[in-house]
Amino acid sequence: MAGSGRDGRVTKEDLVNFMRTGSPAAAPGAQPAAAAAARTSGARPEERVPMTRMRARIAERLMQSKNSIAMLTSFNEINLGKVAAMRKELGEQFEKANGIKLGYMSFFVKAACEALKRHPIVNASVDGNDVIYHGYQDISVAVSTDKGLVTPVLRDAQDMGFADIEKAIADFANRARKGGLTLDDLQGGTFTITNGGTFGSLFSTPIVNPPQSAILGMHTIKERAVVDNGQVVAAPMMYVAISYDHRIIDGKDAVLFLVDIKNQLENPQRMLLGM
Repeated sequence: MAGSGRDGRVTKEDLVNFMRTGSPAAAPGAQPAAAAAARTSGARPEERVPMTRMRARIAERLMQSKNSIAMLTSFNEINLGKVAAMRKELGEQFEKANGIKLGYMSFFVKAACEALKRHPIVNASVDGNDVIYHGYQDISVAVSTDKGLVTPVLRDAQDMGFADIEKAIADFANRARKGGLTLDDLQGGTFTITNGGTFGSLFSTPIVNPPQSAILGMHTIKERAVVDNGQVVAAPMMYVAISYDHRIIDGKDAVLFLVDIKNQLENPQRMLLGM
């Protein structure tokens, strides 16, 4: 088609008019009446594109979760003041020793592993009428990419140190951005942690990743006024959520698990001692 731009070039306006009327603009100030009317009323272009294979697979998994799991979500909040202080005090030494920054995710992974040992039903999965208890913690960590969310797995996370966890997550994120994750990286997992706080989310209800039975949702850290030993102080607070399969996990188990996570992160020396 001939465009209305210099030397007959097709302009963006020509494409919009073509989508609306089937005809390009003839020339500035001399467009067909239908095109002029469309522009006067406000052009509303649309574009139809097929889902990517990854997006379609994510949609399939989410619908599988919705249709096959009796999902419920419980919430709590965590004062991360002591974790923040530990990162500030030891972060530089940690990075020099290990070549990787000490982030918050490794604290949550370690806390989850310890809590899963004490609340094994949260680490279990359903297979027909059977409940499978996993004697290990393979933690799926949600990683965002331009094509969608993926959940590579930290195998035997219960045996990993803080530096091992941080390096593995950084490697997953790097390979995810380059499309270098393998099917083996993404398969399995007994429990998932997702961090919507990376994008500023204050509160959400994460969706369970089947056949797992629970997922922990982290959120953004905000300084809020809290009462500490009778005094109102500002503290770095995070809302956390656990969504779980109510077919096998009772509310009591889910709440106690989340309280376990809270207690460890508010007293990080406990996880260092396996308490």
